[in-house]
Amino acid sequence: MNRQLPSPMPSHRYRDIFAKVPVAPVDRTWPDRRITTAPLWVPVDLRDGNQALAEPMDPSRKRKFFELMVAIGYKEIEVGYPSASQTDFDFVRLLAESDLVPADVTIVVFTPARADLIARTVESVAGMRGDVVIHMYAATAPTWRDVVLRRTRDELASMIYAGSEEILRLAGDSVRFQFSPEVYNLTEPDYVLELADHLTKQWDATPERPVIMNLPATVEVATPNVYADQIEYMHQNLPRRDGVILSVHPHNDRGTGIACAELAVLAGAQRVEGCIFGNGERTGNVDIATLALNLHAQGVDPMVDFSDIDRIRDVVEYCTRMPIHPRHPYVGELVYTAFSGTHQDAIRKGFAVQDDGFWDVPYLPIDPADVGRGYEAVVRVNSQSGKGGIAHVLESVYGVRLSAAQEREFAQHVQRRTDETGREASPEELKALYEEVYGCSN
Repeated sequence: MNRQLPSPMPSHRYRDIFAKVPVAPVDRTWPDRRITTAPLWVPVDLRDGNQALAEPMDPSRKRKFFELMVAIGYKEIEVGYPSASQTDFDFVRLLAESDLVPADVTIVVFTPARADLIARTVESVAGMRGDVVIHMYAATAPTWRDVVLRRTRDELASMIYAGSEEILRLAGDSVRFQFSPEVYNLTEPDYVLELADHLTKQWDATPERPVIMNLPATVEVATPNVYADQIEYMHQNLPRRDGVILSVHPHNDRGTGIACAELAVLAGAQRVEGCIFGNGERTGNVDIATLALNLHAQGVDPMVDFSDIDRIRDVVEYCTRMPIHPRHPYVGELVYTAFSGTHQDAIRKGFAVQDDGFWDVPYLPIDPADVGRGYEAVVRVNSQSGKGGIAHVLESVYGVRLSAAQEREFAQHVQRRTDETGREASPEELKALYEEVYGCSN
């Protein structure tokens, strides 16, 4: 066996997560748990996703996206950063002054812990119908404290407490409260607990009027099990736990944002912030459409409606001006398509025995019809395809049934044609080739 050679990349310049921040000991229960109900989903496309776009959404796109999220069934939506731009402020005012917000939808607005920006934020939601959450954040991780903010732990805590007091003074009982210690996953656990104790006391956290403690993996730096431990530690140790909604906001820098969110829910998180299809800064926020459909695929009601996923994709692509990858889970153009002959054969046989009971078709974790897709693109033919797939296309599209001998013979004709062209053979081309080989009758 060949010995693997060292990479020329300078890996020695980076440290393991445990060298950066102490991980508190946790009485770990999450590995034995199962997700049986959906968490509260909170799309942040209009704030976090919007600030990651090369061309931020104009008012008409923001409105179209908001109406889409309401139609899907989201009950809490972060709609903007009203102190950051006039566009965001005006959009929040549009929501406050119109009938666009259903009575059962909670509006969330985002603000730093700074008095003038808090005042602007409170002004933006004046007169908003229904529940409003003011989401205050501050960067709490050591590198951010030391390098960016240049504040000690105590100085930063004083700034956060002044901000929370200002929100309380200006908004009082008219809003609910949320706090995010930014880069939670790199912040000392004892410091987060100290902040949580003060804020939940100051904001009078109760089961009837809970405070949201949102714990972001702002930059994903460790394997998902580490984040799960960090969330479970807070779940077990948060003061006034019955008056707190424990929320998570994973990013996707390591490509494991989905896993981080799912393990965090196992570890006690009740609420997940992310973007539909995962837009966001750098590699994106966690994809809450994939998270919801993962639950659907396990028999758990996701409590949101993706039954017309192509329409949802069209709106998201229009509003963000960004295409969705054809291999993107559940929504990509090719995710329910098989070109390989062995896959096609298994799918064809699975369809043949499928009944009205549990869905169980090889290579298709969900029925494409659940998300509004047809079956015509499930099997597509190219040079990698086999006789079963070719026969399936002719039968499903044109009702042409081949005998076993014809399947073997016709597959050789198709193989020669696709090898010559180097292209996929469309159903129309297969039908024409069939008629060329066998004539018009079966």
